Amino acid sequence: MSAVIVSLRVAVSPEDAFDTFTEDIGLWWQASELFQITPRGDGTLSFDNRERLITTLPNGNVFEIGRVRVWEPGRRLAFSWRQATFTPDQLTHVEIMFEPVGAETRVTVTHRGWDEIPQDHVARHGFPLAATQMRLAETWRGRLAAYAGRIGPARD
Repeated sequence: MSAVIVSLRVAVSPEDAFDTFTEDIGLWWQASELFQITPRGDGTLSFDNRERLITTLPNGNVFEIGRVRVWEPGRRLAFSWRQATFTPDQLTHVEIMFEPVGAETRVTVTHRGWDEIPQDHVARHGFPLAATQMRLAETWRGRLAAYAGRIGPARD
């Protein structure tokens, strides 16, 4: 299974980095026109009882993006990921690692499974896998930059 891997360092402990990622996701998450969660946009993301990642749309509807597989504060977070246009058997997987590097934390996002989503699927926009992954990496870099902005200056 191929993967998109993006990372940066933030000037906080792994525990604080994890907390900002999970507790503040609704504040730092940046929607992407290319990879919208639902056809009506991304809404406001949150982790529901550490069991699932959801988004609440402006009309109040809730969409479950995925199920949390791993919740290890300060170390690791993993969950399934699906967009509203995916069929029930289509999903991708996201894993975030929080690793201490001196006085900073390296936050690494690995998003796997886009090779299982057909090229002609609306979520892939007809792009070959390499182009889909390049665009997805750009999207995650932007999201991590916004996340780091909630914390303070970030470094690649």
